[in-house]
Amino acid sequence: MGENKDGVKNRSFDAIVIGSGMSGGWAAKELTEKGLKTLVLERGRDVVHLKDYPTTNMMPWEFEHRGQVPEAIQEANPVVSRCYAFREDAMHFFVKDTEHPYVQEKPFDWIRGYQVGGKSLMWARQTQRWSDFDFEGPARDGFAVDWPIRYKDIAPWYSYVEKFAGISGNKDGLAVLPDGEFLPPLELSCVENYFKDFVSKNYTDRHVIYARCAHLTEPRQIHLDQGRGQCQNRNLCQRGCPFGGYFASNSTTIPWAQKTGNMTLRPYSVVHSVIYNEKMNKATGVRVIDSHTKEMSEYYARIIFVNAAALNTNLILLNSKSARFPNGLGNDSGVLGKYFAFHNYRGHISAVYDGFKDTTTAGGRPTSAYIPRFRNVLRQETDFLRGYAAGFFGARYSFPKAEGFGTALKESLAKKDSGPWRVGSHMMGETIPKLTNFASLDANKKDDWGIPLLDISVDYDDNDEKMVKDFMEQLSEMYSKAGFAEIKTSDSKQAPGLDIHEMGGVRMGKDPKTSMLNKWNQLHSCPNVFVTDGACMTSTSCQNPSLTYMAMTARACDYAVSQMKKNEL
Repeated sequence: MGENKDGVKNRSFDAIVIGSGMSGGWAAKELTEKGLKTLVLERGRDVVHLKDYPTTNMMPWEFEHRGQVPEAIQEANPVVSRCYAFREDAMHFFVKDTEHPYVQEKPFDWIRGYQVGGKSLMWARQTQRWSDFDFEGPARDGFAVDWPIRYKDIAPWYSYVEKFAGISGNKDGLAVLPDGEFLPPLELSCVENYFKDFVSKNYTDRHVIYARCAHLTEPRQIHLDQGRGQCQNRNLCQRGCPFGGYFASNSTTIPWAQKTGNMTLRPYSVVHSVIYNEKMNKATGVRVIDSHTKEMSEYYARIIFVNAAALNTNLILLNSKSARFPNGLGNDSGVLGKYFAFHNYRGHISAVYDGFKDTTTAGGRPTSAYIPRFRNVLRQETDFLRGYAAGFFGARYSFPKAEGFGTALKESLAKKDSGPWRVGSHMMGETIPKLTNFASLDANKKDDWGIPLLDISVDYDDNDEKMVKDFMEQLSEMYSKAGFAEIKTSDSKQAPGLDIHEMGGVRMGKDPKTSMLNKWNQLHSCPNVFVTDGACMTSTSCQNPSLTYMAMTARACDYAVSQMKKNEL
């Protein structure tokens, strides 16, 4: 009996965090820093900063396939092979289709990273704040439910995480895209600056700005204290950065939590479900399956943060069934797994510019320019709801000529042919959460750990089609007026999911009858369980979402600890 009590004690903590990625890393940092003994569960392997980046300093000729993914691997993994970063130098950070199957009721490209750090090792590092235009969207047009928070609630937490993570940007003074705590920006190319100036002179409601990004352009003391260094503009970020030049859990929040002495990190831990105690009316812990041995064990804590990434967070809660919650933990409203949304990345536009012939680009940089949302901001002006943002880049590429033989060939190779400046944009459109977009547990199929597979049924709608059309029309007009030529638009027709910005299913809201979480990211009906990853999002807006997850997490952790001190949790 004594051994059993000791066993339970050894598996008991103040807090449990499920997931070690973008938001899970922040939960680990915040909770341990505030003195809580915290267990961090990661279903994948450990990836230690510096130690576990095997390709980070390899030269192109050191890769057997010169960076390309062999055809056999592509054929075996059709979903993940569609991701732009799934290349020979980084494919070890991606989940292979064959290893972790799921059910596609409709085509959905689920891109995952099962390791300590999660997808923070693989993200594109773009960081924009939301504004009240975004938080008020559902209340204005009646689609989804009203957010229980506004910009003023999260603004100080944006500042808090920006200072620690390190965000490069300009103070642009735009109501639609609030300014943050910025490190110096990198340079825009001359054509990007030209387009920026052109748009500001010819449009009152449209802007081209430097794209804010999570890179240390000029490290502050807090970043040096983390052991991180300045971004070297290598553009090899997906390999893992040996300098810690960009924000990732592995180089930043996880080591910070580790040095408090309050974190226990347990990789290879597949979370089966959250344990609900009906006598105590609260969650008491989690069931964990060892990914190697398949042995199940239980861990206990006063509070639990579920940060497994949006779809897996939905899966865990759906699988957390009890007599009190037969349809999933906290699911009194019946909306768990429903009203899913994502970002529409289908639209692309390219052109050339016959100018600045005395200038070219050299070297790399991790960002370019950005066009914040300008549609349906102050009023509903189109036949579709919400809006889109867009990237913008302008670069000039030099190619060597390969003409002649011998000395003539050497001379032609030395004379690089600089073509015209090439410009391009891609859209980032907001999709509307709908009842018809959902994830559920498969009734028959299970994974290698005995957990039901996730059925995903998500699709575009007429609103998305109209938005793609408008993006192409508006950007084509702007390009044409700016003097760009050979304008070409394209629709990738890519399936949802490839944007890697899936959100919802455990949405926040004011009314427990129509939402899962309150304004502090607590489950309405099980308040010692918090969700602060993409699953908590009520709507998606069109900004890259990771910065908002970070701020939401820091805010929720602060509240959770304050409630624990009052014995409210």
